[in-house]
Amino acid sequence: MTIHNFLDVEKIMQLIPHRYPMLMVDRILEIKPNGLVALKNVSINEEFFSGHFPNHPVFPGVLTIEAMAQAAAIFVMNSEDIDPKTKVVYFMSIEEATFRKPIVPGDAIHLHIEKIKNRGAVWKMQGEAKVDGVRVANAKFTAMIVDK
Repeated sequence: MTIHNFLDVEKIMQLIPHRYPMLMVDRILEIKPNGLVALKNVSINEEFFSGHFPNHPVFPGVLTIEAMAQAAAIFVMNSEDIDPKTKVVYFMSIEEATFRKPIVPGDAIHLHIEKIKNRGAVWKMQGEAKVDGVRVANAKFTAMIVDK
């Protein structure tokens, strides 16, 4: 069962503390009971492209992982109905990260996030980044809900 419950960037900023230039999720496209699909649009105007890499811009792999982690935090905050004024989700670990194809300016990254399990405040998730339907990166990660 898919629940279409789109979240724009204003709602996203109500759920997680990230702001420009570190906000890596532009929109939530769909929310499911066990995960979500988010969107990150990659623009040549992003500051890191001046150094990563000059004359050959490539979206940094660590930012792809960060985008997946932010999408997972949005899922956690939305599904648990947690007050973002008093709680925050912190990234704890990453496992099995792979990068299959470079992401470049103009790409629209679809972030597919799925809950593996959660126990109390600790959540284990897996993420997959796709561009034009092709997997470009994936990882498993753990996060924890904590008091601000």
